[in-house]
Amino acid sequence: MPSYAYKAKDAQGNVREGNLYAEDEQEFLAKIREKGLFVSTYKERSSNAKTVKKFKTKDLAFSTRQLAAMLTSGLTLVKALDILCREQESEAARNVWRDVYENVQKGESFSDALEVHGSVFPTLFSAMVGAGEASGSLDVIMQRLSDYYANQNKISNTIKSAMVYPIILVVLTVAVVIGVFVFIMPTFTELYDDPADMPLLTKVMVAIGNFLVNYWFIVIGLVVVGTFVIIYSLKLPDVRLKWDRFIIKGPGFGKLVVKIYTARFAQTMASLYSSGLPMVECLKRSSDTLNNSYITMKFRDIVDEVKSGETLSSSIQRADIFDSMFCSIIYVGEEAGALDEILEKTAEYYDEEADSAVKRLCALLEPVMLIVLGVVIGLVCGAFFPALYGAFDNIG
Repeated sequence: MPSYAYKAKDAQGNVREGNLYAEDEQEFLAKIREKGLFVSTYKERSSNAKTVKKFKTKDLAFSTRQLAAMLTSGLTLVKALDILCREQESEAARNVWRDVYENVQKGESFSDALEVHGSVFPTLFSAMVGAGEASGSLDVIMQRLSDYYANQNKISNTIKSAMVYPIILVVLTVAVVIGVFVFIMPTFTELYDDPADMPLLTKVMVAIGNFLVNYWFIVIGLVVVGTFVIIYSLKLPDVRLKWDRFIIKGPGFGKLVVKIYTARFAQTMASLYSSGLPMVECLKRSSDTLNNSYITMKFRDIVDEVKSGETLSSSIQRADIFDSMFCSIIYVGEEAGALDEILEKTAEYYDEEADSAVKRLCALLEPVMLIVLGVVIGLVCGAFFPALYGAFDNIG
């Protein structure tokens, strides 16, 4: 994405300089107007430097922790950004933070400097930074962001660790299936002078093996096409909506997924609400972080009800998304006038619940893989031994 260096004036007549990322000149001018600036000169910057498309959660956890420590110790934001830029390991990340540093040094606000990079930084990040700048508590906000992204990174690492064994089982199952059909079953035809004498199950298994050996390119083509169809289908709004609803309503695993979503929502909501953002803004951004179209659709109704004066607890209860206990906790927080404190404690509780839910979800995959592996081995035995005994009879 090209970058445009500009010089402009704000409504008070102050000169502002900075850099702005945009797809083309029209998008650049549109973004300038959204900022309420009147551009006097601008030009596209030619740069061959590498940039990142989007920061990972672990990168954001590291950066926010470093900024929080430096701002709390009394360093200025410009100095902290300068140090953070030099501490980045990758060149791409260093280029992004250097651009943020230069824009802040030229007079841009920190939140505006983040927003010009589009999707590189999450909207949650720039929104909380903007709230911290408005309230004069940027160091506190950075600490909350550090805790938030650290928790998100912990959940992500828990999922990855718990998925190692199921993935090994999947790979082993696929390898065994391919090995049986490609290398073992075709040799069964050598046990018979007339392949028509083979048992029915043996014929079927041998036919599958021969098909995989002779027409492997068709199988690979079907897998590629099937994968493309699934990916494309999930991009269709109606299909995506049904799939996302199935994820949280499915038998057995649905309640476990809901606990993970509840933990993420509670953490995001607690961070945003305690930062001083309006309730409606907190709800919109918190629901977007869940990346579930069904929940996003439900939250449109929740936001409308809250705007009309309905309590948050009753609106969430009617949406039938989260646990009833979570709705009750929010109700207690509203009644006590301490919703931010209640949300923080709830986030800690559901953080532990999410860890156990992830482990139980992965545990559900293990018996499924073992059953598939057992069925394959059973079919091989059912095809092998009758064929072997039949071959011995032919020899006799």
